[in-house]
Amino acid sequence: MRTTVLATALVAALCGCQPSASPAGTTPNVQIQQDHNAQFAALSELALRQWMQHSPISATQIGEHRYDNRIDDVSAQGIAAGIEQTRALLDALEAIDTQQLSRDNQVDAAILRNQLEGDLFRATTLADWQWDPQFYSGLAGSAIYGLMARDFAPLPDRLRAATERMEQIPQIFAAARANLDPARVPKIHAETVARQNRGILSLVATFITPNLDQLQGQQRQRLEAAITTLEAAVNQHQQWLDEQLVPNAKGDFRIGAELYDAKLRFALNAELSRADIGQRAQAELDRVRVQMYGIAQRVLAGRPGAPATPDNPTAQQQQQAIEAALELAYAQKPARDAVVPDARAALEVATAFVAEHDLMTLPDAPVEIILMPEFQRGVAVAYCDSPGPLDKHLKTFYAVSPIPEDWNDGQVDSFLREYNSRMIHLLSIHEGTPGHYLEGWHSAKHPSMLRAVLRSGLFAEGWAVYTERMMQQAGYLDNDPLFQLVQLKFYLRTIANALLDQGVHVEGWDRDRAMQLMVRDSFQQESEAAGKWTRAQLTSAQLPTYFVGAQEHFDTRTAAEKAWGKDFNLKTYHDRMLSFGAPPVRYARQLLLEQPIQ
Repeated sequence: MRTTVLATALVAALCGCQPSASPAGTTPNVQIQQDHNAQFAALSELALRQWMQHSPISATQIGEHRYDNRIDDVSAQGIAAGIEQTRALLDALEAIDTQQLSRDNQVDAAILRNQLEGDLFRATTLADWQWDPQFYSGLAGSAIYGLMARDFAPLPDRLRAATERMEQIPQIFAAARANLDPARVPKIHAETVARQNRGILSLVATFITPNLDQLQGQQRQRLEAAITTLEAAVNQHQQWLDEQLVPNAKGDFRIGAELYDAKLRFALNAELSRADIGQRAQAELDRVRVQMYGIAQRVLAGRPGAPATPDNPTAQQQQQAIEAALELAYAQKPARDAVVPDARAALEVATAFVAEHDLMTLPDAPVEIILMPEFQRGVAVAYCDSPGPLDKHLKTFYAVSPIPEDWNDGQVDSFLREYNSRMIHLLSIHEGTPGHYLEGWHSAKHPSMLRAVLRSGLFAEGWAVYTERMMQQAGYLDNDPLFQLVQLKFYLRTIANALLDQGVHVEGWDRDRAMQLMVRDSFQQESEAAGKWTRAQLTSAQLPTYFVGAQEHFDTRTAAEKAWGKDFNLKTYHDRMLSFGAPPVRYARQLLLEQPIQ
């Protein structure tokens, strides 16, 4: 195990540990473990403190508000300082014998190692700060949104912090112009950020301008001046985006096999390789289509004009039957302006179902359905925004993107067919209860702050997909076969995500091949598929988290059923899985089944 004198001395100094004889009444082995656990606790605290100081914007989102008036230093010098800090933390971790830690700390050490090594990979090898303008635009928007969206402090205090941040945000834009190499920036990234850039001003108009009267005298004058300064900086940056970055963006959005495999390993922290994921996803795609055909046979039986549904269909007969059955579901869809109200009503129905069937412990913290902020639109239709782990008892936001006002009737119809009434129920299950909102509430109760800050996206996304199937199998919406059909279609989207991501970034898929997978093979509407094609170009190694996480959750439940036998209880299983603080699923499984931490 590689060590450094500096790292060892640093950890010892932080925890006050000195090599010594065991205290009276304490066995040597117990004392050794105590020393190592104390060292790791000190290192965890140090890592969290340094991360928050280095990224004040993330600190606000976590719920650490000592740095609310600062922004991240994303200049080349600031990036270099972050790399040096990460290497020092990794050296300190390697100075600790993790096999001597408690089981919980062994999990946290593995999570910390993956994070530190992943951070180094992203900063030095992937180096997205040199070619992805989203790195900067997301940071600028979050600097304001994180301060103003939740009432974690009195409004005047947050406005004063926002004033100082708005004064500093131009530094983020300047760093973007200095660091980005247009020849490496993909055109789709440049165009997307150019469209989103002015969205930060909508945040000011929504959260800050209506509240100017909360500050008086010089404080208000400073706030008004900061708004004017920010508007000028946004306009200056927009001009650079439009006239310099977009015309000269020549980079390839495909990151290639070597970078993809490394990024995937850090993003998932799972045991499946890219090849494993591809093979399992293709097998699931074929299996689910057969299952959907079986439902289509039932719902189409006796309907005038229905296509043939023989027991051994051709590929074309299978396709036509599933499409015809889905048309029955598409016929029930929300009005153009009713997507958000329908999502709110569906969340109430799903919550009541979980309570009635006693499937798991329900949260006692509030959730609010909101319109997705403009600067975050264009990647996903909905997301769940849980409060930071230090911001206790604040609202969770279930954000839904509105239908763009400039969409024509054809685009709107395509969207609403995809997000039909039954799909809205699934969306509220996934993002709300018993999906992300419920999981986030449970996970926040785990005592490890390190685990809370490094919450696994694989666990969270996999859990949300798992709950879709679990609710359907529990009889949601009175065992409605069309709901079952739509649930399987929604699951096909998860499968397609995994195939699409590696197809685009490694196998060189073009738009036609991607659209075939999404529109024909997994029955997505044109508008949904087009949005996912954009998302696949803008991101990498995130889309597979849904599929891989779901497979690991399915496998873990099967293993628990086998291990517990007649003692298996669904609520007990769910609550225990959710009690581990959302580590990567493989660690939750090892903790649940009392297996060695691998």
